[in-house]
Amino acid sequence: MAIRRGLFQKYATYFAVVVTLGVLASGLASLAFSYRDTRLLVDELHREKARVAATSIDQYLRTIESHLRAALLASPVAQPDAAPDEPHRELIKLLRISSSVVEAAWIDAGGTERLRLSRIAPDVLRGTRDRSTDALIISAKTHGTAFGAVYFRQQTEPYLSVAVSGVERDSGVVVAEINLKFVWDVIAAMRVGESGYAYVVDRAGKLISHPDISLVLRQTDLSALPQVRAALSHRDTGPGPVLISDTAADGKARPSLAAWIPVPAPGWFVYVEEPVAEAFAPLYAAVTRTALVLIASLVLCVVLGLVLARRMAAPIRLLQTGAARIGEGKLDERVSITTGDELETLANEFNTMGQRLRESRAGLEQKIEERTHALAQANNAKSRFLAVASHDLRQPVHALGLYVAQAKEARDDVARDSLIGRIESSWLSISSLLDALLDISKLDAHALQVNLTKFDVQSVLNDIEQSFAVLARAKGLRMRIRSSPLVLASDAVLLERILQNLVSNALRYTREGGVLVGVRHRGLQARIDVWDTGAGISADETAHIFDEFYRGQGGGGEAAGMGLGLAIVRRLAHLIDVTVTVRSRPGKGSLFSITVPLAPAGAVADAPVPHAMSETGFSGGLALIIDDDPDARDAVCGLLIQWGWEVLSAGSSDEALAALTRDTRVPDVILSDYHLGHENGADAIARIRAARAAAIPAMLVSGDVTEELRAHAARLSLHLLHKPLQAAKLRAMLHHMRAAHVKR
Repeated sequence: MAIRRGLFQKYATYFAVVVTLGVLASGLASLAFSYRDTRLLVDELHREKARVAATSIDQYLRTIESHLRAALLASPVAQPDAAPDEPHRELIKLLRISSSVVEAAWIDAGGTERLRLSRIAPDVLRGTRDRSTDALIISAKTHGTAFGAVYFRQQTEPYLSVAVSGVERDSGVVVAEINLKFVWDVIAAMRVGESGYAYVVDRAGKLISHPDISLVLRQTDLSALPQVRAALSHRDTGPGPVLISDTAADGKARPSLAAWIPVPAPGWFVYVEEPVAEAFAPLYAAVTRTALVLIASLVLCVVLGLVLARRMAAPIRLLQTGAARIGEGKLDERVSITTGDELETLANEFNTMGQRLRESRAGLEQKIEERTHALAQANNAKSRFLAVASHDLRQPVHALGLYVAQAKEARDDVARDSLIGRIESSWLSISSLLDALLDISKLDAHALQVNLTKFDVQSVLNDIEQSFAVLARAKGLRMRIRSSPLVLASDAVLLERILQNLVSNALRYTREGGVLVGVRHRGLQARIDVWDTGAGISADETAHIFDEFYRGQGGGGEAAGMGLGLAIVRRLAHLIDVTVTVRSRPGKGSLFSITVPLAPAGAVADAPVPHAMSETGFSGGLALIIDDDPDARDAVCGLLIQWGWEVLSAGSSDEALAALTRDTRVPDVILSDYHLGHENGADAIARIRAARAAAIPAMLVSGDVTEELRAHAARLSLHLLHKPLQAAKLRAMLHHMRAAHVKR
C-alpha cells in the first residue's frame, strides 16, 4: 500500500497546525480583550467630554436664570400707571452683568408687559402689551422657569427665550432673550481627537450649535440620525449608550463613534462624535503589532516544527528500513539509534525481537515437521478409529440381518423366541457401541458439564454394588465392596461412571476369583482401588489399554468387549481432574486406582440428588408421537400401546394439530423427532403447546450430540434422548415425565 504522506510531513504539519492554533487563539483572545478594554475607555472618554460641555451649558443657563430671578426681588408698582423703578434697575443690572442677554422684559401679575429693555431695539418703559396668553409666560407661572424654542434673528444667530416667575403671585414674570453664542464658544473650543467635534441639538432634533456655524444657520435637522433618534427616545437625564453611526452630524458618510449627554433644563442634548478609525487608532496599532508578532511566531513555529519532525522522523525511518529488511528475511539486521529516549529503547527492543525471530526460525522447521508428523498420526488414529468402529458396528448389524432372516423362516415358537433373544442381544450390542461412541463424542466436544460437590464415597460404592452384584453372581465370581466413611470433593456422577467402566472391565476379563473395590486414605486425597483376579495385562499392552477400540489379549469372545470403556475412563478422568493408574501381572490380575481429592476436614456431604421415581404405580396416558419416518413412528406407537398408552401419531406439526382438533384432549406427553423435514421438533412442540395453551411435558429424540441442541432443548424445558433409543430408557423417561406431571 502506497504511503499517502511521509512521517516527516505529517508531524511537521501537526506541529505547525497545533502551535499555530495556539498562537492564533492567544492572539485573538488578546485582541478581543484589547478591543473590549479600548472600547470601554473610548466610550468613557467621549461621555466625559460630552458631560463637560453639557455641564458648562447647564451652569450658564442656571446663572442667567438666577439673574432673572434677582430682578423679581423688587416690589411691583401699586398703581398701573406708576413707573416700575425697581424692576427697571434690576433689568439694567441684568443687561450689564450678562452680555449674552440682548433683551429683557417684565410682565406684571396680570400678564401685561410693563417694561422692556433691549440692546438692539428701543426700550419700552410703560408698556401695555397683553402677554397673558403667551405660552412661555403661562409655563413660567406654572413651573417657575420656562425655556422657549431656539429661534434665529435675521438668519444670523440662534437665540433662546427664558422666562422666570417670582415666588409671590403679584411679582410678575421676567423674560429674557439670550444670544447662544456662548454655547457655540463652548462647543467650538472642545477638541475630540484629531477631527472629532461636539454639537448640540434641541428637543426636536434641530442643530443649535456646531463648530461649523453654517450648519446651524441652515437650521439643519438631525432627527433622522440614529444617534439623535436614540437620544430623543431616551428622555431621562442620564447619559445614553455610545453608538457607532454610519453618518456623522456634518452629513459625511463615515462611521463615527457618538456619545451624548442631556442638558435637562432646556431639553437639549450635547453630542461628542469622533471617526471610528481615529477613535480606535491605538487598537488598530495594537492589532498591527500583534499580527506582526503572530506572523513571526508562526514562521518560528513552522521552522521548529520542521526541525523537530526531522529529528523525530529520522530514527523512525531507520526502524522502518530495519523492519523491511527483517521482512525480507535478513534477521541479522540491527538498528543503531542513540537518541537516549524511548526511540532508542524501541530500537533495542527491535533488535531483541530480530534475535528472537532468528532463534525461533532456527527451530521452526523442526517444529513444523514434528507437528506434521503428529497430525499424520492423529489422522491415522482417526482413520483406524473409524475403521474399527465401522467393523464393530457391521458385526452385530450383520448378525442382526441373519437373525431376522432366520426369524422369517422359523416354524415354531421355541425357535422364534430363541431368535428374538439373539436379535435383542445384537441390538443391545449395537446400542451399547453407539452409546459408547456418543460418550466419546460428548467428551471430545466438551458437552459434559462438571458439577463439583461434596459427597459420601459410600453412596457411590453402594450404587456400584447394586449395579454389578447380580452380574458377578451370574458368572460365579465374588464381588466385595469395602465400606468407607470418607467424604470426597469431585463430580459424583462422572466418578461413578469411571468406576462402572472399571468394574465392568474387571468382571469381563475375570473368569475365576472375584473383584474387590476399596478406598484408602492418602493425606489430602483418597485412592479408590479396583482389584480383579483376571487375566492381567502385559507390560507392552499397558501403554495402549486406554486407546479407543483396543482390546486386551487376556480374553476372547465376549470378554473382548468393544475397546471403548477405558478410553472413556481416560477422558472422564481428565475432565474431572483425577488420576487413574494401573498395575498388573499377567495371569494374576490387575489393580486400577483412582486418586480423588478429599473434602476439607469436618465437611458435610451435600444433599444427594433424589433418584428417579419408581416406575410402578403409574399407568399410561395420552401420548402424541411426531416423526416423519413412518416406520420409526409405527415402531414407537406400537411399543407405547403395549405399555398401556393411548397414542396419537403425526408426521408433522400440521398433522398433529389436525389430530388434536379431532381429539380435544390435552396430551400427557409429546414425543417428537428433531428433524421433521422443513421444520424441527422443538418448533413443532412449541406450536402444539401454544395451541393447547399448556406446558405439555415433551421430549426430543435426535441423533445429534451438539452442545447447541442440548442448550436449545434445555431453554424450552424439553428432555433430550439420543438415537438409537433403547426401550428401557424410553420407558423410564416416560414414567419420570408422567410422575412429575402428576405431582404438579
